Amino acid sequence: MAAKKVLFIGLVWPEPTSSAAGTRIIQLVALFLANGYEVHFASAAAKGDFSFELKTIGVVDHEIKLNDSSFDKWLKELHPSMVVFDRFMTEEQYGWRVEQVCPNAVRILDTEDLHFLRHARQHALKHPSELDLYNDVTKRELAAILRCDLSLIISQVEMDLLKQFNISNQILYYLPFLEEPITSTEHWKTFEERRDFVFIGNYLHEPNWQTLQYLKTSVWPLLRKKLPEVSLHIYGAYATEKVMQLQNVREKFFVHGRAESARETIAQHRVLLAPLLLGAGVKGKFIDAMQTGTPISSSTVGAEGMANGMDWAGIISDDLSTFIEATVMLYQNKKVWQKAQENGIYIINQLYAKDQFEIPFLERLTEIEANLAQHRQQNFFGEILRHHTLQSTKYMSLWIEEKNK
Repeated sequence: MAAKKVLFIGLVWPEPTSSAAGTRIIQLVALFLANGYEVHFASAAAKGDFSFELKTIGVVDHEIKLNDSSFDKWLKELHPSMVVFDRFMTEEQYGWRVEQVCPNAVRILDTEDLHFLRHARQHALKHPSELDLYNDVTKRELAAILRCDLSLIISQVEMDLLKQFNISNQILYYLPFLEEPITSTEHWKTFEERRDFVFIGNYLHEPNWQTLQYLKTSVWPLLRKKLPEVSLHIYGAYATEKVMQLQNVREKFFVHGRAESARETIAQHRVLLAPLLLGAGVKGKFIDAMQTGTPISSSTVGAEGMANGMDWAGIISDDLSTFIEATVMLYQNKKVWQKAQENGIYIINQLYAKDQFEIPFLERLTEIEANLAQHRQQNFFGEILRHHTLQSTKYMSLWIEEKNK
């Protein structure tokens, strides 16, 4: 019997060394491969120097065109049984074509994180105001969720948020990062072997840039007074000139640019300093820190959705002076530091160990596939949206295609 085909349509080519989104999509790809699927990955984006070599793990990659009917012909020949859209923008661009060409393919949206939540927080920070979740990005993202057969949600906080918008559980699936459990810590550096603080992030991602500025202007000047012999090391992909210019050797504020391995880099340091001001979803840098036994100083937004009520792997505070005091204690007090490390091990093993999520997820997909017509009838608002959106996005896309000729 031929293997089932699953097609991933990427907004970009995955870069797991650059971002958590890249790591997430590769984890999903690996899950399908490990369970006998024939995996195809397509994107209209250009490949970059750090794009993951999908062919090395047995994935067939395809370069496709946006707003071009050549995609339809190609899709008809490929004939996948499942299509995974990488973020809601990809569903907007290709969902109607998939619906038209492969109506019986199960359509899955990997949200990565809820973009409308991140967008609302960003807007409230830049234009000081109350958090407004009822924005245009919300309408677009919720519409994409409703049009799909299943949407993958990375945190329980986001699952709860979607319930406030009356999105049915039938079309949502909680699937966090899929991690190897921590079974040995012998290779970890000890408290004494580590020194300094570290922050890491992809600087194309606005929350990381905002946090970096906050570290430079507000956090580090105060922390340095308390710990004058300690340095802060900044790493991350796509560090532009404005990022690199923040380096100040005299202030022990070192900006290094891209790290070859996020985990190996974090593992050298005593504490991950990450008081995120905005963002959403589950933070890849925090998973990396817990996987390397590195305690985390964070904010409420940073830790949101990460521990589901369990004791945190470090400290959480939104008050700057409290944050500084608690971070100094975490850095200096070996017992406090070791307890934070133990909490991180527990969080990973209880909430992110992949063996507890993979089989139930695949079973859910099989169930949907076997009862697709009934599943779609239960999501009748999605049917209505697909009917109308199919027309509007179809004719917009065809107009663009005609214009480009």
